[in-house]
Amino acid sequence: MIDALRLAVPFEEFDYQTLLHSLQNYARPRDRITRLLAAGAIVRVKKGLYVFGAAYRRGPCSLELLANLISGPSYVSYEYALARYGLIPEHVAVMTSATLGPARTFATPLGRFTYRPVPARVFPVGVTRDNTGAGRAFLIATREKALCDTLVAARGVTARTRGALQHTLADDLRIDTEQLASFDTSVISHLADLWRSRRLALLAEVIARA
Repeated sequence: MIDALRLAVPFEEFDYQTLLHSLQNYARPRDRITRLLAAGAIVRVKKGLYVFGAAYRRGPCSLELLANLISGPSYVSYEYALARYGLIPEHVAVMTSATLGPARTFATPLGRFTYRPVPARVFPVGVTRDNTGAGRAFLIATREKALCDTLVAARGVTARTRGALQHTLADDLRIDTEQLASFDTSVISHLADLWRSRRLALLAEVIARA
């Protein structure tokens, strides 16, 4: 049964309808799903969303794609995106995303997925599609948007001058400031207007002088 399912489903991540459709020729497909779960052949990430068990995967699961699917509309951002772009040195174990919905955290067999709300006017700016390499894509913040999201969400940051903000970037957030010179300040200025954020306006000034 798992071999037939593996042939029918080309991706590592799939939803309940895809699973049910792939087992439609079997008697009592819901019972068979229960057996597949019990055997570890498939893993439930959350209700209605699954991945193949490790022994049956053709490649790694896309955590970024799963982040989009677990709760949406959303895009990958904050610390995870900064680490993915090489802007911070730390490995980030938690998948962090921005969402139009409420703040939520999901503990799943594949790790923790957290979501922080952003206003609808801010959501689409500085978001790009990244291909998984399997014909599908996920939404992720650009470098500029991920840094802006992180700065807006950061607690305890009282940077009111360029010098103070530079200290925050280098010492508190541990940003690789050498990369900032290649950032698009027009995007950051636009986000500063949308957020009505003095902090982001200062960021645009700091980068423009880099």
